[in-house]
Amino acid sequence: MSEMITADLVDLDLSAQTKEAAARALAERMVAKGRVTDLDGFLADVAAREAQMPTGLDGGIGIPHCRSEHVTEPTLAFGRSAAGIDFGAPDGPADLIFLIAAPAGADDAHLTILSSLARQLMNAEFTSALRAVDDAAAAAALIRGDETPAAGTSENSVAEPIAAASAGTATEGTAPVPGATVDDGSAPAPGAAATDGAPSDNDARPFRVVAVTSCPTGIAHTYMAAESLENAGREAGIDIVVETQGSAGFTRLDPAVIAAADGVIFAHDVPVRDKDRFAGKPTVDVGVKAGINRPAALLTEVRGKAERGEVTSGSAAATPVERGGESGEGYGTKLRKWLMSGVSYMVPFVAAGGLLIALGFAIGGYKINKAPSVMDHFLWTQADSWGALFFQIGVVSFGFLVPVLAGYIAYGMADRPGLVPGFVGGAISLTINAGFLGGLAAGLIAGGVVIGIQKVKIPRPCAASCRWW
Repeated sequence: MSEMITADLVDLDLSAQTKEAAARALAERMVAKGRVTDLDGFLADVAAREAQMPTGLDGGIGIPHCRSEHVTEPTLAFGRSAAGIDFGAPDGPADLIFLIAAPAGADDAHLTILSSLARQLMNAEFTSALRAVDDAAAAAALIRGDETPAAGTSENSVAEPIAAASAGTATEGTAPVPGATVDDGSAPAPGAAATDGAPSDNDARPFRVVAVTSCPTGIAHTYMAAESLENAGREAGIDIVVETQGSAGFTRLDPAVIAAADGVIFAHDVPVRDKDRFAGKPTVDVGVKAGINRPAALLTEVRGKAERGEVTSGSAAATPVERGGESGEGYGTKLRKWLMSGVSYMVPFVAAGGLLIALGFAIGGYKINKAPSVMDHFLWTQADSWGALFFQIGVVSFGFLVPVLAGYIAYGMADRPGLVPGFVGGAISLTINAGFLGGLAAGLIAGGVVIGIQKVKIPRPCAASCRWW
């Protein structure tokens, strides 16, 4: 395996003024090394990932990244900007930019290395060393783990996890967490909660938290959030075990660890898999960047909920969009998916109706739209009658477009309970001449209302009569 980053992939004087220009400058180095085959296609994939969620992080870090079919092997390019480049971080521009490129079918070994690097971006010594280094080869070696920061190197230094990952050794970044089982159908291994950050008083039981982190790509933010939460847990004396639902594998927490936890944190931008495992516990549910930027506040919040006795109920079955979300799409794309759910079911009506209308014109001529209803006049032996029949059936088919669109938008949001209000809303939009846009709005409103109603706890005596809901 060739080195993931070399001196040729490092630019310590990155002059780009925008994130697009920075990505292009670093991507051009990948093209020159033969790691990227189509510059524009790859940059389009980077831009699509950036559109889902800004990749700027507190501390002056930008991590544009993506999976792309235009990448030949997992590659990392590093640029350092004196002026700083805006990647959307709350605290301002980034001066350390890491462009991470993963092939569409990258294997776990490569992704393990990338995830280890993502964790090390939470290490202040690592980022300080990168700001001080003055040689491209030395910077590449530092990132690879060939060299460690000159001073103050700790057990969390860069060299250990990345070098271990390169050798195929399980690392802190991607190894199964204590008390966890790999999602391969095997039985959970017996284990207890993690002891990171346990208080010195062994007689006192520490507060225990389990967390799940995930992001659309599953390469960077997933593991950075995990590292940030673990570091904050150690500082606060809280036992925390994190399940990273990333690209390098889905490691399932041991049910015993979940049962022993006092609280749960979800830091995610794609649906949490098997979320019902965590029902009945105090839960904080936020985006993945909150897990990176304010882990201490999340731990304080979940502790407060536990003290107040606030718990979550069992979650409903996944909606069609959520079931599809396990492929990696983020919440930023959910609106598009809801709309496309409606459009996908509407298309057959468009195709069938359009074909029938075209046949009607072909058989009956361009004035067939003026023909009387076939219910009043139809002759089996007359071509115009058949043309009118096809045309009028096509028009009826077109009449279903808006109700079907609205109904299946609501279905994508709330599953089957959304169908009836969605269809009714679409029919109303036709009645009031709101048209296609009215159908879009009706579907979104219907789905949102049903989701809201589903969150209401139904009294047990009414549960049987509301089972359809």
